[in-house]
Amino acid sequence: MILNPNIINNLNIIMKKIFLLFTVYFIIFQFFASCGIYRPVDAKKYPPQPELRVKNNIEEGRGIKLMGGDGNKGGNFEFASANPLWRASLDVIDFMPLLSVDYGGGIIITDWYGEENENDAIKISIQFLSNEVRSDALNIKVFKKKCTNLSDCKVILIESEINKELRAAILKKAAQYKSTDIKKKRKEYRGKILK
Repeated sequence: MILNPNIINNLNIIMKKIFLLFTVYFIIFQFFASCGIYRPVDAKKYPPQPELRVKNNIEEGRGIKLMGGDGNKGGNFEFASANPLWRASLDVIDFMPLLSVDYGGGIIITDWYGEENENDAIKISIQFLSNEVRSDALNIKVFKKKCTNLSDCKVILIESEINKELRAAILKKAAQYKSTDIKKKRKEYRGKILK
Protein backbone atom coordinates (compact mmCIF):
# COMPACT_ATOMS: atom_id res chain seq x y z
CA MET A 1 0.00 0.00 0.00
CA ILE A 2 1.40 3.42 -0.98
CA LEU A 3 0.73 6.32 1.35
CA ASN A 4 -0.27 9.66 0.04
CA PRO A 5 2.62 12.21 0.35
CA ASN A 6 0.21 14.73 1.89
CA ILE A 7 -0.63 12.31 4.71
CA ILE A 8 3.08 11.67 5.37
CA ASN A 9 3.76 15.41 5.40
CA ASN A 10 0.85 15.99 7.83
CA LEU A 11 2.11 13.21 10.12
CA ASN A 12 5.59 14.78 10.13
CA ILE A 13 4.13 18.16 11.06
CA ILE A 14 2.05 16.59 13.87
CA MET A 15 5.10 14.69 15.21
CA LYS A 16 7.17 17.91 15.20
CA LYS A 17 4.42 19.74 17.09
CA ILE A 18 4.17 16.95 19.68
CA PHE A 19 7.94 16.94 20.12
CA LEU A 20 7.97 20.74 20.49
CA LEU A 21 5.12 20.58 23.02
CA PHE A 22 6.92 17.98 25.16
CA THR A 23 10.15 19.98 24.94
CA VAL A 24 8.39 23.16 26.09
CA TYR A 25 6.70 21.32 29.00
CA PHE A 26 10.01 19.77 30.01
CA ILE A 27 11.81 23.14 29.95
CA ILE A 28 9.05 24.81 31.99
CA PHE A 29 9.09 21.96 34.53
CA GLN A 30 12.88 22.19 34.83
CA PHE A 31 12.66 25.96 35.28
CA PHE A 32 10.19 25.73 38.13
CA ALA A 33 11.98 22.81 39.76
CA SER A 34 15.43 24.42 39.61
CA CYS A 35 14.40 27.93 40.67
CA GLY A 36 13.07 26.69 43.94
CA ILE A 37 9.46 27.64 43.25
CA TYR A 38 8.46 24.04 43.83
CA ARG A 39 9.80 22.82 47.16
CA PRO A 40 8.54 19.57 48.60
CA VAL A 41 7.87 19.94 52.32
CA ASP A 42 7.32 17.59 55.21
CA ALA A 43 3.58 17.44 55.93
CA LYS A 44 4.25 16.81 59.63
CA LYS A 45 5.79 20.27 60.05
CA TYR A 46 2.85 22.19 58.56
CA PRO A 47 -0.71 22.00 59.87
CA PRO A 48 -3.42 21.13 57.31
CA GLN A 49 -5.66 24.04 58.40
CA PRO A 50 -4.94 27.16 56.31
CA GLU A 51 -5.67 29.50 59.23
CA LEU A 52 -2.94 27.89 61.34
CA ARG A 53 -0.45 27.96 58.45
CA VAL A 54 -1.15 31.66 57.85
CA LYS A 55 -0.77 32.41 61.56
CA ASN A 56 2.53 30.48 61.67
CA ASN A 57 3.89 32.30 58.60
CA ILE A 58 2.97 35.71 59.98
CA GLU A 59 4.56 34.91 63.36
CA GLU A 60 7.79 33.90 61.60
CA GLY A 61 7.74 37.04 59.46
CA ARG A 62 7.07 35.33 56.13
CA GLY A 63 4.47 36.36 53.60
CA ILE A 64 3.20 39.62 52.18
CA LYS A 65 0.65 42.20 53.23
CA LEU A 66 -1.81 43.70 50.82
CA MET A 67 -4.09 46.73 50.93
CA GLY A 68 -2.00 48.92 53.17
CA GLY A 69 -0.42 46.39 55.50
CA ASP A 70 1.12 48.16 58.50
CA GLY A 71 0.75 51.63 57.01
CA ASN A 72 4.53 51.70 56.59
CA LYS A 73 4.60 53.29 53.13
CA GLY A 74 8.36 53.68 52.81
CA GLY A 75 9.15 50.04 53.46
CA ASN A 76 11.28 48.41 56.09
CA PHE A 77 14.95 48.26 55.13
CA GLU A 78 16.90 46.29 57.71
CA PHE A 79 19.36 44.68 55.27
CA ALA A 80 22.39 43.22 57.05
CA SER A 81 20.97 43.55 60.54
CA ALA A 82 18.16 41.17 59.55
CA ASN A 83 20.45 38.44 58.18
CA PRO A 84 21.48 36.05 60.99
CA LEU A 85 24.39 34.55 58.98
CA TRP A 86 25.86 37.97 58.32
CA ARG A 87 25.57 39.12 61.93
CA ALA A 88 26.98 35.84 63.24
CA SER A 89 29.96 36.00 60.87
CA LEU A 90 30.85 39.53 61.96
CA ASP A 91 30.50 38.54 65.63
CA VAL A 92 32.71 35.45 65.28
CA ILE A 93 35.55 37.29 63.53
CA ASP A 94 35.23 40.54 65.49
CA PHE A 95 38.78 40.17 66.88
CA MET A 96 40.26 40.51 63.36
CA PRO A 97 40.65 43.79 61.45
CA LEU A 98 38.35 43.94 58.43
CA LEU A 99 39.69 44.83 55.00
CA SER A 100 36.50 44.67 52.93
CA VAL A 101 32.86 44.14 53.89
CA ASP A 102 30.24 44.08 51.12
CA TYR A 103 26.75 42.98 52.06
CA GLY A 104 25.47 43.45 48.51
CA GLY A 105 28.23 41.24 47.13
CA GLY A 106 27.95 38.84 50.04
CA ILE A 107 31.59 38.79 51.11
CA ILE A 108 33.69 39.62 54.16
CA ILE A 109 37.49 39.80 53.88
CA THR A 110 39.69 40.34 56.89
CA ASP A 111 43.10 41.97 56.91
CA TRP A 112 46.23 39.98 57.79
CA TYR A 113 46.22 38.99 61.44
CA GLY A 114 49.00 37.51 63.55
CA GLU A 115 49.10 37.57 67.32
CA GLU A 116 52.66 36.70 68.32
CA ASN A 117 54.82 36.83 65.24
CA GLU A 118 54.29 39.40 62.48
CA ASN A 119 55.98 37.07 59.99
CA ASP A 120 53.15 34.52 60.30
CA ALA A 121 49.64 35.82 59.69
CA ILE A 122 46.25 34.61 58.45
CA LYS A 123 43.56 36.22 56.34
CA ILE A 124 39.96 34.99 56.18
CA SER A 125 37.47 35.35 53.35
CA ILE A 126 33.80 34.49 53.96
CA GLN A 127 31.50 34.36 50.94
CA PHE A 128 27.74 34.00 51.42
CA LEU A 129 26.11 31.67 48.91
CA SER A 130 22.66 31.82 50.52
CA ASN A 131 20.80 33.71 53.24
CA GLU A 132 19.55 30.48 54.77
CA VAL A 133 21.22 29.16 57.91
CA ARG A 134 22.80 25.96 56.59
CA SER A 135 26.32 24.62 56.26
CA ASP A 136 26.58 24.99 52.47
CA ALA A 137 25.57 28.68 52.64
CA LEU A 138 29.14 29.73 53.47
CA ASN A 139 32.35 29.49 51.49
CA ILE A 140 35.18 30.08 53.98
CA LYS A 141 38.79 30.41 52.82
CA VAL A 142 41.76 30.84 55.12
CA PHE A 143 45.06 32.14 53.73
CA LYS A 144 48.37 31.88 55.54
CA LYS A 145 51.29 34.25 54.96
CA LYS A 146 54.76 33.17 55.97
CA CYS A 147 57.59 35.69 55.64
CA THR A 148 61.30 35.05 56.10
CA ASN A 149 62.06 38.75 55.65
CA LEU A 150 60.12 41.80 54.45
CA SER A 151 60.54 41.04 50.76
CA ASP A 152 60.21 37.25 50.81
CA CYS A 153 56.63 36.27 51.69
CA LYS A 154 54.59 33.26 50.60
CA VAL A 155 50.79 33.21 50.73
CA ILE A 156 48.99 29.86 50.56
CA LEU A 157 45.36 28.77 50.82
CA ILE A 158 45.07 26.33 53.71
CA GLU A 159 42.45 23.75 54.58
CA SER A 160 42.66 23.33 58.32
CA GLU A 161 40.63 23.03 61.47
CA ILE A 162 40.18 26.81 61.42
CA ASN A 163 37.73 26.48 58.50
CA LYS A 164 35.64 23.87 60.32
CA GLU A 165 35.72 25.75 63.62
CA LEU A 166 34.72 29.03 61.97
CA ARG A 167 31.86 27.39 60.07
CA ALA A 168 30.57 25.66 63.21
CA ALA A 169 30.81 28.83 65.32
CA ILE A 170 29.08 30.98 62.69
CA LEU A 171 26.27 28.47 62.13
CA LYS A 172 25.71 28.02 65.87
CA LYS A 173 25.49 31.77 66.49
CA ALA A 174 23.31 32.29 63.38
CA ALA A 175 20.89 29.60 64.59
CA GLN A 176 20.66 31.40 67.95
CA TYR A 177 19.99 34.73 66.21
CA LYS A 178 17.34 33.17 63.99
CA SER A 179 15.60 31.56 66.96
CA THR A 180 15.65 34.87 68.85
CA ASP A 181 14.29 36.73 65.81
CA ILE A 182 11.41 34.27 65.40
CA LYS A 183 10.51 34.56 69.11
CA LYS A 184 10.62 38.36 68.82
CA LYS A 185 8.35 38.37 65.75
CA ARG A 186 5.89 36.02 67.46
CA LYS A 187 5.80 38.32 70.46
CA GLU A 188 5.21 41.38 68.23
CA TYR A 189 2.49 39.51 66.32
CA ARG A 190 0.70 38.48 69.49
CA GLY A 191 0.90 42.07 70.72
CA LYS A 192 -0.75 43.32 67.52
CA ILE A 193 -3.55 40.76 67.77
CA LEU A 194 -4.35 41.68 71.38
CA LYS A 195 -4.67 45.41 70.55
